[in-house]
Amino acid sequence: MTFIKPLLLLLLSVSILGIGSGCATLPNVSEKIDEAPNAQEPHQIVSAKGLLSPKQSQAIMERLQRSVAPTDILERYIAVVESVTESPLTKGNKVTLLADGQAAYDAMFKAIEGARDHIHLETFIIDDDDVGLKFSALLLKKQAEGVQVNLIYDSVGSIKNPDSFFQRLRDGGIQVVEFNPVNPMKAHGNWLLAHPDHRKILIVDGKIAITGGINISSVYSSRPSGRDEEEGKPLPWRDTDVQIEGPAAAEFQKLFLETWSKQNGPERSGQNYYPKLKEEGTALVQVLGSTPGTDNRITFIAYVVAITFAEHSIHLTNAYFIPDDQILKAFTDAARRGVDVKIILPAATDSTLALYAARYDYSELLESGVKIYERRNALLHAKTAVIDGVWSTVGSTNLDYWSLVSDDEVNAVVLSREFAAEMEKTFVRDLAQSHEIKWEEWKERSLFSMFREWFAHLFDHWL
Repeated sequence: MTFIKPLLLLLLSVSILGIGSGCATLPNVSEKIDEAPNAQEPHQIVSAKGLLSPKQSQAIMERLQRSVAPTDILERYIAVVESVTESPLTKGNKVTLLADGQAAYDAMFKAIEGARDHIHLETFIIDDDDVGLKFSALLLKKQAEGVQVNLIYDSVGSIKNPDSFFQRLRDGGIQVVEFNPVNPMKAHGNWLLAHPDHRKILIVDGKIAITGGINISSVYSSRPSGRDEEEGKPLPWRDTDVQIEGPAAAEFQKLFLETWSKQNGPERSGQNYYPKLKEEGTALVQVLGSTPGTDNRITFIAYVVAITFAEHSIHLTNAYFIPDDQILKAFTDAARRGVDVKIILPAATDSTLALYAARYDYSELLESGVKIYERRNALLHAKTAVIDGVWSTVGSTNLDYWSLVSDDEVNAVVLSREFAAEMEKTFVRDLAQSHEIKWEEWKERSLFSMFREWFAHLFDHWL
């Protein structure tokens, strides 16, 4: 995976789009907040039976508010995000945290084995390795059983794979779409190398959805041990997915089918893509999909708004942390007003330039009171946050320019005290395996380290 971003940079250098053209497309979130309806207006919540009445929705929100320490994040966040997306807040979802690659794969294999109608898989990377071959064998088996399998993979993310890997799937009846092909002769309309599909979504029978940061690759197969790794051995990857059952599954289905259509995927057969769903749990879930365009960066808006309205705690884990000015300001403002802001970032990564670029912002964050930790003994790839013990997100969105500006991304936002508690437990476990970066020590680092950070910072908009 270490080659993917450098390869993207090389490809973009010859792209007709021109490098850097998208760095000015992030929306002004302050304007979105100012334009949003009054936070006291009734919210729209969808159940398995349809849209709830304003009175029913208000009762649900009031119960949720009473379950946690007083905070305005719920009302104010929902008011803004409802104004920028058509994706509804859904009730009655069962949400299961999958806190490493093996847990996610076990859940995926179980869901796929149980499929009866269709399987939709959308991924940035599917490798031709042990895990990729295991997935392909299982998908081919289900296709042979009469379950329609549709696959979307990103052309650059999966560029290592030989054509034969995907041809074998096609020969077995699986419908395969290559997202924005590297080869311009295979492009679906405009040749847009600056627009990758970074989403990771598995949908089974329209009822179960699994999403997060985990690609289909053997690098996720080993669990982080919590011990210092032996010299010369590769670090295990630490990532997070979430499984969602209930009405929110239909929102993932919409995103998948929209992408399939935009990429001119083969005509779909008569599967039941939108089955009648029932309530499976108690969590409120909103599915946020982002696509390039100033008004379409929904996951970016959601992050900025949630951080801006946090009152007690912000606990964030992120793999590639190169925030724009709005996110940086949201974090520093939160710390200065007394919010407990803790950020876990990687101590080692597959992109050295991104690692040093992230450290460029440490000084400003530390001076404001933000606490920064670097995760040891694993290659951190998770993209999660939990705020005020009630607002959580798990998804594919890194807080770097590439993810925020150019990628197709997806995040699940979960409003639930119980799920937030699970997120906090995972955060505490990662914290125990992390080293805190102290301001007094950080400001004494070498001039060479400062130069590396400054140099990497020059490439911020392409990382």
